[in-house]
Amino acid sequence: MDTLHAKAEWERVGERWFRKIQQYTSVFDESLDLDNYIVAGAPYGGAIALWPDESKLQAHRPGKSSNPSIDIYSLAGQKLRSIVWDKGAIKGLGWSDLETLIVVAADGHVRCYDLQGDFSHFSLGHGADNYGVESCRFHHTGMVALLGNNTLVTVSSYTEPRPKPLATPPSGEVSAWAIIPPAYTLSRSVEVLLSIESTVYVLDAADCEDRLPEFGLLSHISVSPDGRFVTLYSKDGKAHVTSGDLQDLEFVHESNSTTPPQYVEWCGSDAIIAWEDEVHIIGRGGESASYIYDSTRVHVVSEWDGARLISNDFCEFLERVPDAIIQSFGAATESSPASILLDAVGQLELESPKADNYIQLIRPNLTEAVDTCVNAAGREFDTQWQKQLLKAASFGKSVLDIYNSDDFVELCTTLRVLNAVRFYKIGIPISFEQYQQLTPERLISRLLTRHEYQLALKIASHLKLPSDSIYTHWASTKVRIGTEDDDGVCRLVVERLSCKSGISFEEIARAAHHEGRSRLATELLNHEPRGGKQVPLLLDMQEDELALDKAVESGDTDLMLFVLQHLKRKTAPSQFFRIINSRPAASALVESSAVLKGDNAMLKDLYYQDDRRVDGANVFIQESLRQSAVRTTVDKLALAGKLLSDTKEAAVESHAIKEATALLRMQEALDRDLKEKFYGLSVNETMAKLIQLGYNGRARKIQSEFKIPEKVAWWIRLKALVAKREWNEIEDIAKARRSPIGWKPFYKLILQAGNPRLASQFVLKCTGLEQGEAVEMYEACGMRVKAAEEAVRIKDAESWHRLLELAGRGTQEGREIERLGNSVFGNR
Repeated sequence: MDTLHAKAEWERVGERWFRKIQQYTSVFDESLDLDNYIVAGAPYGGAIALWPDESKLQAHRPGKSSNPSIDIYSLAGQKLRSIVWDKGAIKGLGWSDLETLIVVAADGHVRCYDLQGDFSHFSLGHGADNYGVESCRFHHTGMVALLGNNTLVTVSSYTEPRPKPLATPPSGEVSAWAIIPPAYTLSRSVEVLLSIESTVYVLDAADCEDRLPEFGLLSHISVSPDGRFVTLYSKDGKAHVTSGDLQDLEFVHESNSTTPPQYVEWCGSDAIIAWEDEVHIIGRGGESASYIYDSTRVHVVSEWDGARLISNDFCEFLERVPDAIIQSFGAATESSPASILLDAVGQLELESPKADNYIQLIRPNLTEAVDTCVNAAGREFDTQWQKQLLKAASFGKSVLDIYNSDDFVELCTTLRVLNAVRFYKIGIPISFEQYQQLTPERLISRLLTRHEYQLALKIASHLKLPSDSIYTHWASTKVRIGTEDDDGVCRLVVERLSCKSGISFEEIARAAHHEGRSRLATELLNHEPRGGKQVPLLLDMQEDELALDKAVESGDTDLMLFVLQHLKRKTAPSQFFRIINSRPAASALVESSAVLKGDNAMLKDLYYQDDRRVDGANVFIQESLRQSAVRTTVDKLALAGKLLSDTKEAAVESHAIKEATALLRMQEALDRDLKEKFYGLSVNETMAKLIQLGYNGRARKIQSEFKIPEKVAWWIRLKALVAKREWNEIEDIAKARRSPIGWKPFYKLILQAGNPRLASQFVLKCTGLEQGEAVEMYEACGMRVKAAEEAVRIKDAESWHRLLELAGRGTQEGREIERLGNSVFGNR
């Protein structure tokens, strides 16, 4: 193949080469005159939107509705969708990088359409409805609108639109303006270049700065795709190309035209100026190259690495010729290794021995030549030249002893994808650089919005990417636009997708629900294995009880709680409890959650509806224990007692509540009469405190009222008297003939209280003591003589002798102990 033919469409501007690649011809039919339309193109070879230019007379098109519409086409002229527009004049038409069409009405109303026709909407606010929108500028993720009062309103994200005003510019007529996207500013927020009278202002959210360029009145301001350069086109026909901050003037181009251009755009990082039928590329030295079109108006859409030239008859791509292409086709130098390698493969096809001579000539640079040919093939649109360049690269690497072929294989894979989507029936003429920016996943997403499912599946398989989103999108579209009945659609979708992994039936069911096919949505949800996916949609569909059943089946307590909280907010209490009572797991979860949160109101309602009287009474009892006022406590216990009054199984609990209530009322009276605090004490503690205070009569009344056993009453009285140190009263008690609790407790408690003398008086009254225990009791009271006397009485010589040794033989106590023992044990 002749490399001269490849360079035939190249134009030189200064030191740079440019080429114009014709991608599609006969784009639009004759009934559509593109001259009468405003054209907005999506980035990365995306769709174009057409809106009738209201400043021009529109020709009638047979078969077209009289209602105004926005028509969306592929770059190959395939009509993708028509959107009826009834919101008044359009002041802004742009695209996001996700191929979402942004339409801005004069009143500030904004709609964001996808290629399916679905849309979201928001309002710019900030006076847009009063002053109106004059014009808009768009970047990949957001936009800026200029209002009639010179206010600038920015939206940084279409998915979460929060319109905010920028700094206030000076008053005056805005002759031209442009934006620098957030990705290319130091502040990482959008900046606006605004031409008012003879100066340019730079605005952001906080400041409005006058940069004072002396270029006169401007008709156009255009920022390069990478934000590095700005073209300021003045009304005297001069294009001033500056740095992005307007500080450095790069060069000035004189167009010698008093007619303002239709477009001042960028071809990558090179400025272009377009009139209706003429396109100029301008270079740094003031050079330019012109493309003249006979009687055809050309629309320009800037891309990251070039510009699209669109008319009724063609779609062309204008770009700076990539370095690899220049090297391969010999425009830079006739002796470049890549061009020689390309010539070598040509000689090889002719079976000429010169092929080997060429290889030997570039052998030291053969790896470089192979790499260059591989890169050039990726940046070539013509498939024949792609094949020739790859063939040259393959020939070169076959000669090399060592060469890593990963890049070669990857490029071959990429070219198959690019050539497939560039086909006119698909109409996405994306370049290699644009493909790298867009990513394969988002390219597949664009195919899905065009319903090109088979190609999307082939590309996903070719690139080894997941295909579940493709199947899900197909099924969602099927349930939305399919003509079959619900059963037929469900059967078809399940048959096709049941064997596929990762399929989200919830997403498909949601699409059916949005189309009003609730029965189909419910059927599809039955095939969704993840409860967390089923439940939210069922709630949206008002299938609350089914959602609860699915949540219970999943065993996910968080999911169950989510549904239960939704039901509680939505339904009346009686209906809520009716729903959960038939579902034990849900009822148990409500109960445990209420216990954990201390939601006694929920517990009372739950137990009442379920006729669980004992559990309900327990809630009132627990509440009563936390009360500080006696009256409130009594009321709570009364409510608990009322619940248990008709329950035979809770007779013991009911009686206990009655006694507790009576005690509380009695304590309330005691608190009031005696000015002492009795509230919160038990029966025994109440009785003991009364004894300590000397109110024995009231204590006996407590004993009688609550039927305290005699033994218990004696214990309470003993402990209370000992605590009060009422020794005289205890001595009076000791005069009694018998004690229900015996006398040994008296001995122990009195001794512990520190009165051994009184304690010793109870030793003889103790009955049932073991042998020698009385000796130990006397000894514990410090009475060794009495202990020795007892030891002698029971003839315990060992204890007597021990006591004698402890007392000492020479002491008075020792002589007394010795005297007691001599009569029985003799002189030892």
